[in-house]
Amino acid sequence: MAERTVSSAERISDALRSEILGGAFSPGERIRQEVLAERYGASRLPVRDALRTLEAEGLVILVPNTGAWVAKLSLDECQEVYQVRERVEPLLLRMSVPHLDREALDRLLPLVEAMREVGHVEEFLALDREFHMLCYSGAETTMLGELVERLWNTTQHYRRAFALLGTERTTRGIHLEHELLALAILRGDVEDAERVLLGHIRTTRLELSRHPEVFHVLDGAA
Repeated sequence: MAERTVSSAERISDALRSEILGGAFSPGERIRQEVLAERYGASRLPVRDALRTLEAEGLVILVPNTGAWVAKLSLDECQEVYQVRERVEPLLLRMSVPHLDREALDRLLPLVEAMREVGHVEEFLALDREFHMLCYSGAETTMLGELVERLWNTTQHYRRAFALLGTERTTRGIHLEHELLALAILRGDVEDAERVLLGHIRTTRLELSRHPEVFHVLDGAA
């Protein structure tokens, strides 16, 4: 079978997605198409196509005849999207757990320990994402997996803000929830795994709601 050729638009969208999720762009920051075109050695057309792809994923806002910005969420929208996650991710986990292979299961607890050891927020966020996506990797879905990935992308800046806020108490709690989730999966206890996951996601929502100043910062306000 011939290898699929990666288009310029895909190459740009993949690179820009990684930069946005990695914190290279702040919420609400303008993305200049001419700068991207020069950076990636491409014309404006694939840049526009790449931005449309990221808009569909919830990472970018396009304003006709004006420009593109990194998406930002209000407190109300953040509350809503996290409540959606609380409902759909336990379902995806339920679909996944019975089908996780040995390799995935053996990786869970080492990831939990790795998250305890890292001292840099971006490293933690990368490991955290790897851990949760691994938990869901056994599920075969037509749309739920893609929906959850989009929700994770949409809430990336809020996961980062939560990690930066982390007190010793909340940090300890998050690590414990990761461990409890891994142990429930390893036991094959789907009910307990769902319960732990729902509470784990809710923790972030509730903690962020106690810090409205985070949203002023993310909205670019003084």
